[in-house]
Amino acid sequence: MCSGRVDLSFVLRAFSNGMDGVFIGGCHLNECHYITDGNHHAYSMVQLCRKLMEHIGLNPERLRIEQMSAGEGIRYAEVMNDFSARLHELGPLGKGEGIDAAGLKFKLEAVTKLIPFIRLVERERLRVRFDTAKEYTEYFKSDEVNRLFQELIGDKLVIGQILALLRESPRSTGEISEILGMDSSEVSKHLNVSARQGYSRFDEGRKRFVAA
Repeated sequence: MCSGRVDLSFVLRAFSNGMDGVFIGGCHLNECHYITDGNHHAYSMVQLCRKLMEHIGLNPERLRIEQMSAGEGIRYAEVMNDFSARLHELGPLGKGEGIDAAGLKFKLEAVTKLIPFIRLVERERLRVRFDTAKEYTEYFKSDEVNRLFQELIGDKLVIGQILALLRESPRSTGEISEILGMDSSEVSKHLNVSARQGYSRFDEGRKRFVAA
């Protein structure tokens, strides 16, 4: 299967199902077997997904992509041994980052629900084509991309996590802050935004925020 077929949703589904890491192997850049540049798409997708993981508190090293040919069996074995050892060091997904099971569930759910919008942002604002892996890495770490990511995706991700919690049950600012591992002032700011947008409201009777 072409590495370009690996969708962002596949990676998030693996993490949601409890996988501690995801490895993607593809052709060398500029050596696509199908003349579709699918390996370029895969590398770009991985860089974006790693930013998403970092934003919700997951170590981005849990997702790895390598370009190699069918004739590089020894290198493949070395890469897989190295990745396996790194995952062992990181520990179980979530626990290794200090995120409890409930918090991890809501974080991954928020990202998954935002996938259609993230695809649109990637296609319209972040899609690029470079000749080397280094160029992709540098681009997705650049100030320009960081600004666009926060402006277009970051805040929506936080609100998505909060709404996922509120859809389960009414919660206070403190409870949301504790579950998501966020500063209470940051939670309050996003609760106010979601309330103005009509996604949540404060229930005076229960003294809790609820999903609208």
